[in-house]
Amino acid sequence: MPVLEVAEENTELQWCFWASDDRLVCKVRIVKDDSGLILGYSRLFAMKADGTESIRLTEIPMGPGRQMQYGGEVIAREVPGKDDVVLMSRPMSGGLGVEEVSVTQNRERMVQRGNRNAIAYLADENAQVRLMMTATNNATGYTRDEVAYFYKDGDATDWNPLSRAQLSLQSSEGFRPVAVQASDNSVYGFEKVDGYDALVKMTLDGSAEREVVLSRNDVDVDSLIRIGRKDRIVGVSYATEKRLVQYFDPQLDALANALSKALPDTPAINWLDADEGENRLLFAASSDTDPGMIYLYDKASNQLSEVLPVRDYLGKVAMGDMQPITYTARDGTQIPGYLTLPHGSDGKSLPTIVMPHGGPGSRDEWGFDWLVQFFVARGYAVAQPNFRGSAGYGDAWFGRNGYQAWETAIGDVNDAARWLVSQGIANPEKLAIIGWSYGGYAALQSQVVDPQLFKAVVAVAPVTDLNLLKEENRKYAGFSQYKDMIGEGPHIEAGSPARQADRFQAPVLLFHGDLDQNVADAQSGLMERRLQSAGKSVRYITFKDLEHDLDSHGARSRLLLETDAFLAEALRK
Repeated sequence: MPVLEVAEENTELQWCFWASDDRLVCKVRIVKDDSGLILGYSRLFAMKADGTESIRLTEIPMGPGRQMQYGGEVIAREVPGKDDVVLMSRPMSGGLGVEEVSVTQNRERMVQRGNRNAIAYLADENAQVRLMMTATNNATGYTRDEVAYFYKDGDATDWNPLSRAQLSLQSSEGFRPVAVQASDNSVYGFEKVDGYDALVKMTLDGSAEREVVLSRNDVDVDSLIRIGRKDRIVGVSYATEKRLVQYFDPQLDALANALSKALPDTPAINWLDADEGENRLLFAASSDTDPGMIYLYDKASNQLSEVLPVRDYLGKVAMGDMQPITYTARDGTQIPGYLTLPHGSDGKSLPTIVMPHGGPGSRDEWGFDWLVQFFVARGYAVAQPNFRGSAGYGDAWFGRNGYQAWETAIGDVNDAARWLVSQGIANPEKLAIIGWSYGGYAALQSQVVDPQLFKAVVAVAPVTDLNLLKEENRKYAGFSQYKDMIGEGPHIEAGSPARQADRFQAPVLLFHGDLDQNVADAQSGLMERRLQSAGKSVRYITFKDLEHDLDSHGARSRLLLETDAFLAEALRK
């Protein structure tokens, strides 16, 4: 029986958590098209476990025409000694501040006065506000890439400078705090060490003593592992061929290893939550061939019980194993990636899809991928290259990013296809490329580089003109980040597939949501018009009232079925 259903148009339920034994706090996101300016709004609510007695936790400013996008954030799920109270950062007079908020009556007590430059706060496990992140706008009104962090020593009232950092779509520099720990008066954060992100710990007693907790010389260390109502820090993770965790807690390490062995078909353990004493633990177990199951583990009884399957409608559908691969690019560089073959296939002369990831500041990882497994079930081999310009492999691999250095990134993508042919895996007459977001850009730009290589192109929410991507973000506060990411120079003309439509040889299928704030649907519309004017084969499908991720069962089902039919026709499969 549903506890909460969101019926308002263009509204999505994002998450819920237990604020007490009988009260939930939930966050919804609302997207509106305000005269061509697409904006997202967040709102927080509390309610009883049966969905009744709902109250709004987001303060809405009074006055005609006043709108507030940011609805606040919970920075501590419980406040010691106070039942049914959470700690929230909320917009208030003077800027962003922090309040203790009752989830039963929405009464509040101010903890931190509003600061007009504050954009985030961190609290420790005792619900004490310990860290403030600030940023300012430049002379043109756009948000600066540079942020500053300030800390409080214990329950002191004064803010002390901690660090400064650059946070942009292009790169991140400096110490970036993510969690405060009162037990040893320290803060954990990420910082570059020899060109790779590492987990670093600093004391908050004024000495600024630093400890590199974990660094590597092959991949970035990128995720802090936390658990329970107090978000206890228990480990850190990074992705090589598979995602690995280094636990700080020996008991939890032993438990995670035991659970992986007890569930050999779903060895990837992802902690979701725990009760007050961490005696009952909620986690998800999954693999590359199984979307997973959510389990409850009871320490006292040593019992493991199933709670909820993930994508249970897949039933017993046979999945393909995702195998790490390395192939050689045209300049001799070894490129990592993944290859998934149809279940039971001999891996020879198959219809094949190259699927570059989005981003470009992202990467593919080992695990269940619904898009990959659909096409594998339809008989395709699917390759996912982590081309140069991907994140997670350090600064040198990311380079100038996959837009400014598109020739390198797209070259690596195309080289994946050539390698698949050279290995006898791919039938060269049945090669297709499919991508989403930056991956859609890569799919289209691959035709500009080598029009003969792929016989069909599918691009979902793609960038098609680099200057248009920059200009469509001019109306948003983060414009300077897009300006730096795209840059200036001849790469904009040569690297915009919509400006090179005459080079296309393969048929193109485009998908886009009309409420996409990441990449405006005007990008796909432009590509369609340019291809049509050049006399090329193109079809464009628009999804009404959907965002970048097309998070709708109906939309995604149509995307898969339309793509399957398109590929069957284009490849004569």
